[in-house]
Amino acid sequence: MRKQGSPEVHRISGARTGLTEDVRGRQRRYIISMSVRTVSVILTVVLWNVERPLAWATLGIGLLLPYVAVVYANAGRENAPVAPAAYIPPPVVPVLEATTVESGAERGAEPFTDPTDRP
Repeated sequence: MRKQGSPEVHRISGARTGLTEDVRGRQRRYIISMSVRTVSVILTVVLWNVERPLAWATLGIGLLLPYVAVVYANAGRENAPVAPAAYIPPPVVPVLEATTVESGAERGAEPFTDPTDRP
């Protein structure tokens, strides 16, 4: 049972990861990508006189991977969902009630009085 005076508990499952965790993850992704690049450059050197088309393929991977690694490592924090600080309900807009339009005959004939006429 919940105590009557206790504050309400909020879920924070939509909160971002901490900045240190985010930087650590980015560094890990970059190191993995650069390790793959290093392996592909070494394979290019080893395969150059053995299998030339495969060596060209590994060279292409070695040339393209730095760009992909930087883009992949920098992606992350700005795309994370942001939890709202507090729920603010939308403002209540009062609704005008519908009125009926009456013609002069329906209202009853009122005599016209000229405001400039003075007795």
